[in-house]
Amino acid sequence: MVHAFEVSDLHFSIGQTVILHPLSLAFAPGRVHGLIGHNGSGKSSLLRLLARQHEVYAGQIRYGTKDLRDWKNRPLAREVAYLPQQPPSTDGMTVEELVALGRYPWHGPLGRLGTEDRAKVREAMILTDVAVFAQRAVDSLSGGERQRAWLAMLVAQDSKWLLLDEPTSALDVGHQIEVLRLVRQLSESRRLGVVMVLHDVNMALRFCDDIVALRAGRLLVDAPAEQFSDPDFLEEIYGVPMGIVVRPDNLGSISFPL
Repeated sequence: MVHAFEVSDLHFSIGQTVILHPLSLAFAPGRVHGLIGHNGSGKSSLLRLLARQHEVYAGQIRYGTKDLRDWKNRPLAREVAYLPQQPPSTDGMTVEELVALGRYPWHGPLGRLGTEDRAKVREAMILTDVAVFAQRAVDSLSGGERQRAWLAMLVAQDSKWLLLDEPTSALDVGHQIEVLRLVRQLSESRRLGVVMVLHDVNMALRFCDDIVALRAGRLLVDAPAEQFSDPDFLEEIYGVPMGIVVRPDNLGSISFPL
């Protein structure tokens, strides 16, 4: 069974600074959810709360039938995979070794990779098109290739959800599209739920099913991507006048600041 995330009256502060005002929303499984908003709107904080990177907060986050704080670490890691905006150093690790780390929740820190583990690692590298780099050092890859290698690690984790904090950060436009297209394909082929923080609203409109917009820690809207076609609404999100045109292929719209 694939569980949903449900957030109820969630609010979060660091010291005296309120990061998230009380908000309630749900993330349905099997869909790609984009978190958008200006810098400091609370997007990454909300994602880290879903990933249980912060455990001191008010309100409730439920995953499935239990409070998120009641999940044991390993069972939760088998359900939810998280990639921060700045992944940890790989220290000369090969791509295959990095991807194999995704099997940690299944065999433990001292366990050896079994036949099933190796099959999962190989499958993940094929799905993300990094098998050709298996013996290459992760640090030697381009930005887009490196990001695909990290995604392969999450796929090998065999979880039901991917939580991605700005997965296209520091990538050029071509690699942004490549990575987001891969995320979309993985969601569709493996029925993964995805929640990802994105700065580019046009990328969110193109690759997400649903969009959650935050401003100054408050929820503005949680709606299907196709409803984000009102320039006044986008101005409320980003704080600057916005224009919208229909894409030449008629597959959605493109927004731009005026």
